[in-house]
Amino acid sequence: MATWLGIGASARTGVVPSTRLSAMNHFFSPSARTVPAVTAAVLAACCLTACSGAGGDHAPAAVRVNQVGYVSGEKKFAYAMGDGKQLADAEFEVLDERGNRAGHGRLGPSLGGWNSTYTAVRAIDLSSVDRTGTYRLRLVGADAGAETRFRVAPARRLLDPLRADTVRFFGTQRDGEDVLADATGRVPSHLTDERARVYEPPRTGSEAGGTTAGPEPSEAAGPVDVSGGWFDAGDFLKFTHTTSYVVAQMLSTVRDTPSVPGLREEARHGLRWLDRMWDGATGTLYAQVGLGSGGEEIRGDHDVWRLPEEDDRLTVAPGDADYLIKYRPVFRANEPGEPISPNLAGRVSAAFALAAQTEAAEHPAEARAWLDKAAAVYARADTSPDRGALVTTTPADYYQERTWRDDMEWAAVELSRGADALGDARRSRWSEEAAAWARAALREERGGTLGPADVGALAHADVLTSADPDAGLAAALKAELRRQVETGRKRAASDPFRSGVVPGDFDAVPNTFGLLATAELYARVTGDHRYDDFAARQLAWVFGANAWGTSFVVGAGDLYPHCLQHQVANLAMSRTGSGDILRGAVVNGPNDADLLKEADTFDGARPCSFAPEGGPWSRFDGRGAGYVDDVRAWQTVEPADDFASTALYALSLTAARA
Repeated sequence: MATWLGIGASARTGVVPSTRLSAMNHFFSPSARTVPAVTAAVLAACCLTACSGAGGDHAPAAVRVNQVGYVSGEKKFAYAMGDGKQLADAEFEVLDERGNRAGHGRLGPSLGGWNSTYTAVRAIDLSSVDRTGTYRLRLVGADAGAETRFRVAPARRLLDPLRADTVRFFGTQRDGEDVLADATGRVPSHLTDERARVYEPPRTGSEAGGTTAGPEPSEAAGPVDVSGGWFDAGDFLKFTHTTSYVVAQMLSTVRDTPSVPGLREEARHGLRWLDRMWDGATGTLYAQVGLGSGGEEIRGDHDVWRLPEEDDRLTVAPGDADYLIKYRPVFRANEPGEPISPNLAGRVSAAFALAAQTEAAEHPAEARAWLDKAAAVYARADTSPDRGALVTTTPADYYQERTWRDDMEWAAVELSRGADALGDARRSRWSEEAAAWARAALREERGGTLGPADVGALAHADVLTSADPDAGLAAALKAELRRQVETGRKRAASDPFRSGVVPGDFDAVPNTFGLLATAELYARVTGDHRYDDFAARQLAWVFGANAWGTSFVVGAGDLYPHCLQHQVANLAMSRTGSGDILRGAVVNGPNDADLLKEADTFDGARPCSFAPEGGPWSRFDGRGAGYVDDVRAWQTVEPADDFASTALYALSLTAARA
């Protein structure tokens, strides 16, 4: 019998994702649904990658570069991968646009083998090539493929188009009346969210007599207006947990880095939805719009593959299988007037306080209203939560979080900065509380990589720059930022492509951007640039200097994902890698290769699978990590809002430093 949650990746492999289980992996067996949405026939036994893995002894050597380009004046890293003997005496040569030699040299020592075909990965140091231009890189004395092109240019020239693409991605993710008509021909969607009903979460297991019960309407609440906002990922759910993280990161980018066209207005779009999710009159924070997976008699968002506007066209009545697809349930984070889970209270308060900061100069009255809302949410935080009781999503497996003091630290320091911008007397109190929460976070929690599950790096950096910490606290916060980056650097030392993450884990790409952002924050608050080379290697890895030779950001570089597990991209946009593509979308990237041996398919999805010339992606899989560009592979090519906002923030910090 089907369960409400279904069996996710962690149940199959024992691997627990660092931040999120994809929303798209919670499906039911076809027999459990009244109308099938996931079809296992034909492809159920097929591997997304060649099941035998990489093999062969005579593959030509491959060269991997940062396809977006290398920043002038900084270290530049590329890699040659091939058979160890094949590369033993190889050299490299760089030619400029006129065919003149611009650089040459020997390959660096082997950094380790990757798989049975590519038994050696050797570094290519291109740092001497520093003049702006486009170059050709080739191996000499080895059986290499075609020449590989790369660019050298100032950081803003390379990164500003990517930052603009990320803003465009969020425009495509918009829901409600205020969609962008020029984004994939979108039309308004989920207009019934304007009068949504509040539901109690589904009951499972012993709560429901050993079966699964669907969500039940709450008699005491609704209707509420929760229209607008952004779709969270490739599906159409909307979460306060991730939206508050994204909005706050966007507003930090607006405040601290060079401007990005359209970013302020896009942040305001998300902010307006967050404002709807907070009911100040009753002291209620709403956490989620939409039901993920359905049950035996109802269907949820993940059970149907369609364009979002099709939900509005349904003709349904209460009790129909698709009723909760059109009339989407809203789930609360707290009962009216009761304390709010501190992770949610903290990040929502931080987002509102950052709105106060960014609006203070031009719209002071509006900024004061945002500051008061931030203070109200902050004051309702439950600062003694039961163990394991943090609220994220329904179910919590969609996004997992174990820390909350970092969220409260983030809220307090942004409240302090907002008060400072507006001349509010509460500044000193919030500054003291920010320092207190920082000490508590350092004492009670061990920070991870920057992402929706851990915002410590953002909070610590702002405490260091604005909360007047004493010498001891300042030293401890700097040490913690350094520890987070150092953890990635130590991982990179044993990886042939010097990746600071584990490529076979979930969220490899967003975690790389999180490491990059933390390295930039550490340099900004300390003046210590020891991790600049590490940061450059991470940037190169995510844009193509990796085993698969692909960028993991759509539209960035020469080769990037074509076949996203994203319903709008699949149904309404190009699947060829050119034309109307979902530019700026950031995908998970490589993952545990075992997860790619089984495929989910969806009725209504347009078939899409892409591999570069010469064979399947699996020939580049290694060390337990695999990658595939296929609409069926949520594990590698489903984009998400938090992925994109972390990338935007990291790229913007890099552009600001350069």
